[in-house]
Parts: sequence; C-alpha cells; structure tokens
Amino acid sequence: MEKWVIVNPAAGRGKVGRLSGAILEAARKEGARAFLTEGPGHATELAQSAPEGARVVAVGGDGTVHEVLRGLAGAEKVLGVVPIGSGNDFARMLGLRGLPWPEALELALFAPEEAIDLGLVNGEPFGAFLGIGFDALVAKKALSAPSFLRGMPRYLYALFAVLKDLRLPEGRVLVDGEEVHRGRMLLLAAMNGPTYGGGIPIAPMADPRDGRLSVVLAGEFSRLGVVLILPRLLLGRHLSHPEVRAYAGRGVEVAFAHPVPAHADGELLPEASLYRAEVRPLGLRVVGGRAGVQKGALSPRPVGA
Repeated sequence: MEKWVIVNPAAGRGKVGRLSGAILEAARKEGARAFLTEGPGHATELAQSAPEGARVVAVGGDGTVHEVLRGLAGAEKVLGVVPIGSGNDFARMLGLRGLPWPEALELALFAPEEAIDLGLVNGEPFGAFLGIGFDALVAKKALSAPSFLRGMPRYLYALFAVLKDLRLPEGRVLVDGEEVHRGRMLLLAAMNGPTYGGGIPIAPMADPRDGRLSVVLAGEFSRLGVVLILPRLLLGRHLSHPEVRAYAGRGVEVAFAHPVPAHADGELLPEASLYRAEVRPLGLRVVGGRAGVQKGALSPRPVGA
C-alpha cells in the first residue's frame, strides 16, 4: 500500500509551515511520499492523484482534511489525519485531538483502518459537520480574526462580531422527507461528529457510525437570546432550550427564499437557497484512532416531544 502525506504549511496559522521540514523528513523516513501544498485546492489535486488503495494523510486542520477528503470521496483510498490546525473537529471525532504530531503521524501511517459515515451536501463531501445560517457567517468572520486566536476563542470572537448584525432568514426544513420546521431560524447543524467551531459540543449525541446525520435546529433567537444560550451551548446543555430541537435522519433538506451561507468542515460553500444533505453510511475509510464518541441512538422526534 502506498502512503502519501499531504502537508499544508498555511494550516494552524502557519504552525504547520514551521514544522513542515521535520514532518516531511519523518514521513519520508517511514517510506511515505510527502508533499507540501502550494495553495487552495492543491491538497484535493494531490489526493486525487494518489493511486487506488493508497493511504493519504492530511497534515493540518479541518480545512486541510476537507480538501483531502474531496479528493478521496468515492475512491478506494484511506484517510489519515495529523491534526495541527485551528479547529481540528474532525480529529476530535476520531479521538486524535491533543496527540503530539509524531505520534499522530505514526498512527496515520500504520494504525488499522476503520469505516465511518460520509456526509454529502449538494454533492460536496464533508467529514465532521455542516452548518447553515448564523454559524456559517461566524466561520466566514473567523477567517479575519486575529492570528493569535485559535480554536474556540477564535469562534467566540467571530460570533460576537457577527451578532451585532443578526438577521434571521425564513426557512423550511425537512428531515427524511418530513417537514420539521417552517419559519425564522438562527441556524441548522447537520453533524457527523459531536463538535464544531474548535470543540463546541453542538451535537453531543452524534455518532459517525450510526448511518444518520444528527441535526440540531435553532429557531427564532434575539441577540440577547444568543448571548444567554451561549454558556449552555459551550457545556452541551442547549438541547433542552425550547427554541432548539434535535433530529436524526439520512437526509436533510433546507430551503430559503434567498441564498444563505453554509460551511462544511469549516470551509465556506457557495451560498445557495436550497441545501440537500445526506449520509453515506460507513462511506469513508479512515485511520489513526477510534472514533471519540459513544455509540447511541438519537430519536427522530424533537427533544422534549
């Protein structure tokens, strides 16, 4: 089996760039082909170029993983991750968060592989999460946050920056063909893993092997309402709020009158007025650790119903 290591020097606000020489050398010593990306989209091209059956390791954050995943989706290739990014929620989902990079690289190159669910939105693959609405605006704002902020502090900085111009779109949401919401909505998160935004437990019940997306829908919120629910969100206790509902399903459709922003694994998508998300059960082969969530079922009915 060929092993390819794709290193994004821009990830982690340049941290990967500072480590890139050591990472490339370590990967090549282990017999892997190692590459340094040259700009946006290059990781996808490299992943597509890897031969069938190859193990392809993404070195960076969620954005790097997402680019590599786009190059692997639908192919008989295996994804490994060395998490050195700003968010690393995909790595959290796999139980890899916090590992030193040499240990994570060794796991990615040599640990047994396993299968997890693969998400798709309007034909675009995603690994850990899809966010539509307010949180996509936050993700966009986070791109211009101060460089010293990473992970959750970066997310919170962007959240408060976006909050001052809060406007809620009217939306219609279907889960497995059943309408579950019509009206104003703050956001919808369709989750394969439990966290986004650098560790925020938006869907603590999500399981990347259950064949379903865990859907968290936040309805009508004022600016003050967003601020007040934030501490509960950070503790994963927001699902009992009357304007927050949780579902699970294999397909999710969200329609708006006008285009609304969305992001997949933290990468902004082209704005659209219709998003169709689905899950491909156990459609992604990964390596580098056991999924860091408990198996369990999420009721298809709203929490509290």
